[in-house]
Amino acid sequence: MTHAMMKGANVPLDATAVRAVLRWTPGPGIPDVDASALLVGSDGRVRNDEDFVFYNQVRHPSGLVRKLSMKRIPEGLTDTIVADLSHLDASVDRVVIAASLDLDSFEGATFAHVRDLRILLYDATAASDEPLAHFDVKPETGEETAVICGEVYRRGEGWKFRAVGQGYPTGLIGLATQFGISVDESESPEAPAATASGPASPASAPPAPAPAQEPATQAVPPTASPAQPFPQPPAQPAYGYPHAVPPPPQAQPTYGYPQPASGQPAYGYPQPAAAAAHAPDPNFRLPPQGPQFIRG
Repeated sequence: MTHAMMKGANVPLDATAVRAVLRWTPGPGIPDVDASALLVGSDGRVRNDEDFVFYNQVRHPSGLVRKLSMKRIPEGLTDTIVADLSHLDASVDRVVIAASLDLDSFEGATFAHVRDLRILLYDATAASDEPLAHFDVKPETGEETAVICGEVYRRGEGWKFRAVGQGYPTGLIGLATQFGISVDESESPEAPAATASGPASPASAPPAPAPAQEPATQAVPPTASPAQPFPQPPAQPAYGYPHAVPPPPQAQPTYGYPQPASGQPAYGYPQPAAAAAHAPDPNFRLPPQGPQFIRG
């Protein structure tokens, strides 16, 4: 029994592996649609860039999720993602199935130009061609260049499928970066390259030209100039201190003690001789003496 789903609806899955097919009606002026898958953890982000399976990385390193080649069928064109749910690592909480536009075939196109876009989910292990569920993906604004069509997610011990239909006007780059993919900006805007791995091998890439070598030059040491003493400002006293040491005050005698000798005599003392005594007169003779003084 096939479940025709509305946006936001979900359905339990008994299948251990699924095949998600994007189908649309081709025609003049209608761009091709590229299917992609993101292996997302419980935090809503990929574990690393290898968890992004798209046209530049068509196989997950585990081999459990892969992208098939575009195929023409009577109902239109298809692009397919296959996922082995039973062997996915427990850290993978859901597998997001997305669609983007091949703008090389129609520049400036949006999903408003795509006719009859539908996602069909099949049991990849069953021989029946009847889908388990299908959901018609319709743009809401007409500016979408990438769309999350649906997701397969864990529920208890099993898996469920949800119809999402969320569009992005920023293309596959905007969608992928929302889930933590590191996009190499050197690539084409609609061809993001996961940095962990990519389709091109280093051996196939042309060698990068060697950078031009500049002629070696000998470094000239700067001319040493004699050291010049740095002018020092005159010493300043500490704040509030005197600028010069004054001479010590002369000691003063204790009150009542005699004053030290000075050029002036103390009050009431005899005056010194005004002049020195005269020299003796050489013609001075003693007067005649009495007999008692004459020698015999």
